Amino acid sequence: MRGFFGMGVEGISKGANLGNLVRSTHAFGGSFFFTVNPQIDMEEVRVSDTAASALHMPFYVYDSVGKLMLPEGCQLVGVEFLPDAVDLPSFHHPQRAAYVLGPEMGNLSPEMLNLCDHVIKIPMKFCINVGVAGALVMYDRLVSTGRHAPRAARPGGPTEDLAMKPAGGHRRISRRLKG
Repeated sequence: MRGFFGMGVEGISKGANLGNLVRSTHAFGGSFFFTVNPQIDMEEVRVSDTAASALHMPFYVYDSVGKLMLPEGCQLVGVEFLPDAVDLPSFHHPQRAAYVLGPEMGNLSPEMLNLCDHVIKIPMKFCINVGVAGALVMYDRLVSTGRHAPRAARPGGPTEDLAMKPAGGHRRISRRLKG
């Protein structure tokens, strides 16, 4: 998989949910994690993040939306249950992305939505836990941008192997010696 991604939340209030999401981000290969205006006890986060993920990837805390800083060229993708948001299965993930979810029992702020390059939603009947929603987005990114054997046409695992490309993807140029 090429590129990178980070995951973040705005206004989160439950440390266990944050710890779960940070741990999932680490497990899915996230490059960084961020919070904006968190309302949590960091000890709760440490208890639920059994992988101590903040020791293995950068963890940024911003006091407000206006202070949010992302790597150059990184597109911000809001995850919000809005009628005009793009359904996750139809979304083409940016190569360099930061995903941001809203708080439990709330939504992304209008300021955060204005910063977003894209807004996506998980097509469901109602909202789900922030940690589960984040994991679904990361799984979709992995499946849609990673290299995997083709999905089986029948129940069960793949019936054909992943075709491997030559390392580097460069063509070999041969030179003939005159002689």
